[in-house]
Formats: sequence, structure tokens, C-alpha cells
Amino acid sequence: MRIVLTGVFVSDQDEALKFYTETLGFVKKHDVPAGEHKWLTVVSPDDPDGTELLLEPNENPVAQAYQKGLFDQGIPAQSFGVTDIQAEHERLKSLGVTFMMEPTDLGNVSIAVFDDTCGNLIQIMQT
Repeated sequence: MRIVLTGVFVSDQDEALKFYTETLGFVKKHDVPAGEHKWLTVVSPDDPDGTELLLEPNENPVAQAYQKGLFDQGIPAQSFGVTDIQAEHERLKSLGVTFMMEPTDLGNVSIAVFDDTCGNLIQIMQT
């Protein structure tokens, strides 16, 4: 068994796609109309057949409450691995990304947390 899909609620799918591709560097995998929304996924360019991230509309009140609750409590909605957290932090900051937590060494892992502009906090981590 393996993880093939995970998701993150977003306030605007088009804006999310722009941020996740142009800023974070993911690649669009699926963009399929689904009523007034889309089945919209991105993947790592290093693993195009790997786990997909679904950019899921948060229009459901339960999704909105969940997303807001995580954000308000400072809990990241997703965590992405990086090989050099300092370099990735600097790259993202140069693109205007707002960090809520600067790179922090926690022993066997370093983490940083930023705002994805779509209603979520995202953690990057280097092990």
C-alpha cells in the first residue's frame, strides 16, 4: 500500500495552482472540470508519477472551519520535504513568501512554516 493522493483545501483553485507551480515549483498533473470546480492536482517535478496533491476547493462550511482552525492554531496543513532548508527558505523569501516560522533545527529535523496565500500554513522539512 502507498499514498497516491493527499489534499489541501484552498480558497481559490486558480490562485492556488499559480502559487503551487510558479512559487513552490510543483507541476500540474490533472486539471479536469468537475462542475463549477476542477479535479486539480500537482506533483513534484522530481517524481511526476508520485504522490499527487489535490488543490481542493474549501466551499464546504466544514472544510472552511477546519482550514481556519488549523491556520489560527498555527498547525501546518501539509509538510513537504526539502534537501536544503536554508536555500529553500531564501528562495521562497525572495519570491515574497511570508514565513511564520524561520528554519529551526530540532535535532534530527529542521523545519520552517510559511503561508501559502490560499488559507494554509505549509511546513517544509529537512531530515
